[in-house]
Amino acid sequence: MADVDMSQVDQLARDLEAIPEKTLPKFRKVVEKGAVNIKNGMRRDAQGHPTFAHFPRSITYDTKDDGLAAEIGPDKALIQGALGNIVYFGTSKNAPVLDINGPLRKEEPRFADAIADVAEDIL
Repeated sequence: MADVDMSQVDQLARDLEAIPEKTLPKFRKVVEKGAVNIKNGMRRDAQGHPTFAHFPRSITYDTKDDGLAAEIGPDKALIQGALGNIVYFGTSKNAPVLDINGPLRKEEPRFADAIADVAEDIL
């Protein structure tokens, strides 16, 4: 299983708590855009597989922490969403089919640049 170092994101969340309320919508917009980009990337990666043809539509996102965080991935309540564990992590007999962190890694530099731009505007 791949690990993602979230320490910098956790530190950013702590830092955001000290930011004036009037600037939070700018950060929320960046988080929302990043979540949409990652969701769309995960959907693109999952398209075209004959066994899980409906799986891409199960990939959604929800914002959390007052819009400053997002949870992205398959929704088990949607058609074929419960296949997410198998597709992304494999089984004892089959390797994973998709890379769950690929779209996140692709979005990371854009997200960091957008956060930096908002932070620069504040300073």
